[in-house]
Amino acid sequence: MFVSLQFKLELKKEEKEILIQLMRKQSSAIRVAYNMLKELEKEKTENPHAQIYHRLRQLFPELPTKYIDSAIYKATQYPTDKPVVFGGRRLFEKLCKNHFIGKAKERLKKQWREQRQGTLISIGSKADKGNRLLRFEDKEGQLRLRITIGNREFIYAKVLREPSNSKDKWITFMIMLLESWQTQSYFPYTVELKLRNGEVYGSVSFEIPTPKVKHTKENGVIAIDINASPIHLAIAEFSKTGELLSYQTIILHHLLGLSKNAKDHQEWILAHKIVDLAIEKGKAIAVENLKKLKRGNRGDGKAKLRRRLHQWNAKKFLQKLKRVAMLRGVEVIEVHPAYTSVIGVLKYAPQLNINKDVAGAYVIGRRALGFKDDVPENYEKLLKDKAYSEFALRRYEEREKELTELIEKEGNQYKRNALESEVKTVKNAKELLTNLIQSLQSESSGCEGAYRRNPAWQVLKVALLFPILGKVLPRDLSPLKPVLVEGVWDRVRRSNGLVPLEAGGMSR
Repeated sequence: MFVSLQFKLELKKEEKEILIQLMRKQSSAIRVAYNMLKELEKEKTENPHAQIYHRLRQLFPELPTKYIDSAIYKATQYPTDKPVVFGGRRLFEKLCKNHFIGKAKERLKKQWREQRQGTLISIGSKADKGNRLLRFEDKEGQLRLRITIGNREFIYAKVLREPSNSKDKWITFMIMLLESWQTQSYFPYTVELKLRNGEVYGSVSFEIPTPKVKHTKENGVIAIDINASPIHLAIAEFSKTGELLSYQTIILHHLLGLSKNAKDHQEWILAHKIVDLAIEKGKAIAVENLKKLKRGNRGDGKAKLRRRLHQWNAKKFLQKLKRVAMLRGVEVIEVHPAYTSVIGVLKYAPQLNINKDVAGAYVIGRRALGFKDDVPENYEKLLKDKAYSEFALRRYEEREKELTELIEKEGNQYKRNALESEVKTVKNAKELLTNLIQSLQSESSGCEGAYRRNPAWQVLKVALLFPILGKVLPRDLSPLKPVLVEGVWDRVRRSNGLVPLEAGGMSR
């Protein structure tokens, strides 16, 4: 499938003047080639291309050879069986009318001259690394168009273009470019530049391949937590039976502070790196379906966190990753993101002694392979223990009291906002635990009533993390292992220095 994409160039003033002169020369060459083509067709001359080429070489000796060839190609795109007005018939007819005077007429003249004289085209070829004269290159971490202006003389114009949505073919073009640079296996693309209102715009035309999917979940998956915090990727490799084979993290802090174009380019490289891993392992890629991401609200007292989240756009990176994988025949499986982080934190981080983000990737991988994650038996027992639920509720009551006192003393409004936000979280947790306790009192079957109102993993998150570990999301989750494996919580509570209860821990 052939596509044509638009972009804009940013040049220095002196570079733009040089480019405009080059455009005028090739535009003249195109008009000469067209007129010769019409005459030679009337004479039914064999091989008119050779005659036109030699004539243009005489008239425009300073134009590189490929610009001459491209001028002849452009001339052949115009019909020879009817008159052609270079610069546009409509504009020419307007200029011929007398009612346009002064500035209005000058604007029309300028516009007509730009269309008539402001063209530069170069036909691409695989042998010329895609395009010899108008070539896209990575220069200092930014996408540039290298414009040949003479014998080994170049202008490097900055390319201004962002994908408009996830289906924008510009994403595909960027993937194909990066892959061609890495593998040195190039594809041809044609670039045409146009002058419009004093600015230089371009179009690139190329063919999109349609490769077959070769790497699927039949051999397992490479699962990725793209939205890990602080800013990094957590990657876990799985066999087709769900066995964790390896894991790693990729820190992304080097992207923070980069310009938009430089960051965009580095994200493309990162997407290729992950797809390379999937191809090396012969596996599919598993990710969360990131439709909605919370980025915080202004004035919530979490400015640093909000700034980091805005600097790393996980959804845009996912678009790049999916497009790279599609072009290279790697299956991408998107799973529902509900409670992947919570399940990872509560179940797999303490069980496998891995960090919370790798544990989140673990859940994503299992979900992609079709496995379900039920609540562990000992966690079920914990939620049915009325003594523990009352202990957890008491911990939140104590925390609410502490926060209220801190708010009264705090003079900084942003810090007060952060504390007040935590108070809301604590109140929500208290309400959930109160519902759980009421369910235990009213239903002989246990805590199923609470589950009907709130999912089990949400209840567990509230009931376990802060009451036992003292933090909403602690780094060290290993203290949960005795609860998970042995079903005892009293020992964990005492080791963390929490206030003892009259009732002991759960009996086994």
